[in-house]
Amino acid sequence: MSETRVLSPVSAPATATVGGGPVLGPLGLFTLLLGAALPLIDFFIVNVALPTIDHDLAAGPAMLELVVAGYGLSYAVLLVLGGRLGDQYGRRRLFLAGMAAFGLTSLACGLAPDAWTLVGARVAQGAAAALMLPQVLATIQASTSGQRRARAMSLYGATAGLAMVAGQIVGGVLVAADIAGSGWRAIFLVNVPVALAGLVLATRSVPATRSKDPAPVDLPGTVLLTVALLALLAPLTEGRAAGWPLWTWLALGAFPVAAAVFWWVERRSDRRGRTPLVPPSLFAQPSLRRGLAMLLPFSVGFGGFMFVIAVALQQGLGAGTIASGLTLVPMAVAFFVASLAGPRLVVRHGTRIVTAGGLLQGLGVAVLALTVWHDWSHLALWQLAPGLALAGFGQGLQLPVLFRVVLSDVPNEKAGVGSGVMVTTQQSALALGVATLGSLFLSLTESSGAGRALTVTLLVWLGVIALTTLLSLRLPRTLT
Repeated sequence: MSETRVLSPVSAPATATVGGGPVLGPLGLFTLLLGAALPLIDFFIVNVALPTIDHDLAAGPAMLELVVAGYGLSYAVLLVLGGRLGDQYGRRRLFLAGMAAFGLTSLACGLAPDAWTLVGARVAQGAAAALMLPQVLATIQASTSGQRRARAMSLYGATAGLAMVAGQIVGGVLVAADIAGSGWRAIFLVNVPVALAGLVLATRSVPATRSKDPAPVDLPGTVLLTVALLALLAPLTEGRAAGWPLWTWLALGAFPVAAAVFWWVERRSDRRGRTPLVPPSLFAQPSLRRGLAMLLPFSVGFGGFMFVIAVALQQGLGAGTIASGLTLVPMAVAFFVASLAGPRLVVRHGTRIVTAGGLLQGLGVAVLALTVWHDWSHLALWQLAPGLALAGFGQGLQLPVLFRVVLSDVPNEKAGVGSGVMVTTQQSALALGVATLGSLFLSLTESSGAGRALTVTLLVWLGVIALTTLLSLRLPRTLT
């Protein structure tokens, strides 16, 4: 039985109905994928623009870290709440609100007169993204089934992966183009017309769905999850630039305590028949539990690499913003090709395709490390293409399938919560990767130079890939 219902006649012309529930059409899916791409693009798009922002606003290292971390932190801590609000008040309504807020906060980022204003606007932009993104997966879950859902989830995974790579490519091009003298501001201002187009499309094509029995907001759980994530991510992202003051160590010490208290409160709420922010019963599903266990290290490695490669190419090799961005084109193209082939390969080989993707990704990173180690000082950017292409192809075989695995057994009435948990895991891990691998690279650069630092960072990432490949062997062999 469908767990969704049409909330407004506005969506009727754009959707068909099957069994009394709304069905997502091609234009609606395109609109949702546009909404999924924007937050991920904006997480990575600033990487190539940081030197220019530093020059124009006299930001300094600690402030630049906040430009990146402020967005990532507010985005990560509010994602589950965004999913819950969509279940309660309607997913299309929250998608529209999030899209509108994302456009407005992007405008504020682009017009920021100083560094602190930019940081504040980035925090607000992350909050807007957290309202919008969970509704994408929840709507797909609630308005598709069977092969339509499999195809939609594969396209979502392909979009997410491409957006993460394309962010730095687009960022490099926009900064170098210096449209009307806008410089780095163009990377934010470009979101405004895109958000306006998304609003127009969404009102006509995205079906209105919600949970039939929405749960109220779990305020204690929301506060505790926020405290736990901030205690972990804030000191790791700001610690190195700030010189590791006392508050960073106190926050890291508080993280396991806050996490334990959060889980205890959620379990108690579940036992008393309430609906916690993150229902522990969700983790009884092996597909979700094992998928998240793999998504976490996968995203740590990927997020850290995307930050490190931007800094290494610009500051280590002296490459321009457009050159450093375009260097990633082989990775983006290979990811796209693999993500298109993935659904057919999954039908034939099941989730073992994820294991094969891990092996290919590891081979690509090994080739990259060897290339960098061999002759960093005379390295031409085109020499990175083979390793990047192999790594991108492997990632394209993994990420779309992994998203399908995580949500494969989540019931429709918990679609918002399930998607919020998954995207929170991904986003927190991306931020954690920037903090850990980024700090490792920057620390080694000071003592050993960019070439050796990048080689060591790539080898650490290779170890993370080995872990994800082993974890992929525990995934369910087949997908429904």
